[in-house]
Amino acid sequence: MRRARVIAAAALSTALIAPVAAPPARAGTDAKADEGGWITLFGPGAGLEAFREPHGDWRVVGSSRLDPEDPRHLASEPGSGVMINDPPGRTRNLDTVEEFGDVEVEIEYMLPEGSNAGVKFVGLYEIQMYDSFGEEIDATGNGGVYPRAELLPRYHHIDEGFPPMVNASKAPGEWQVLRATFRAPRFDDSGEKVANARVERAELNGRLIHEDLEVPYPTGHAWRTKAERATGPLFLQADHGPVAFRSVRVRPLDR
Repeated sequence: MRRARVIAAAALSTALIAPVAAPPARAGTDAKADEGGWITLFGPGAGLEAFREPHGDWRVVGSSRLDPEDPRHLASEPGSGVMINDPPGRTRNLDTVEEFGDVEVEIEYMLPEGSNAGVKFVGLYEIQMYDSFGEEIDATGNGGVYPRAELLPRYHHIDEGFPPMVNASKAPGEWQVLRATFRAPRFDDSGEKVANARVERAELNGRLIHEDLEVPYPTGHAWRTKAERATGPLFLQADHGPVAFRSVRVRPLDR
């Protein structure tokens, strides 16, 4: 059931900034960083080479917008510059070919009404992408660090996760920008974890949503099923609803 929408949260969404265009760059295993150290995994002139195959129903198109016949889906026009999973709106998640540890990301995305996606650092720690325009602040909403969960006897959360400081969501069908600096967990020479993962800083649409946030476990049910690690792929969720991406950039950071 969708959470109740509130007027106060809707007002917060007006103080936003315009997205920053990503410079052209080659994507994939031979991707080259620009002078600022940024690697464009997807952007103008790029295909899906930066992501592991198979790609499922992902397509590269020229533009994306709300479907006028069904606002719970996205319509598109032929061309290049946008990758989209709609139709059908649920397909394979994307993992990058390259693996990252400490990293800064900038991701420009669009959601229709009621849709749910996300980005996972090291493939384990998720910041939500969700249609939260005008809704109460919640860790499962847009910009939240997702709670831990159990699969059985039915899927359910076992903690509250980490809500964003503010609801900075834009309306369905508008482009949104997530900028985040992630620090991977640290391990000693014996493989024992000595420091938890951290979201050093995250902004959604120009508003601060997390700062120096310690994330002690993988999110979702991965906390039980997958071991923590110092590097891993950047993961884009595509199996929970329609989503489009216009720019996916990363900047690896020195440890």
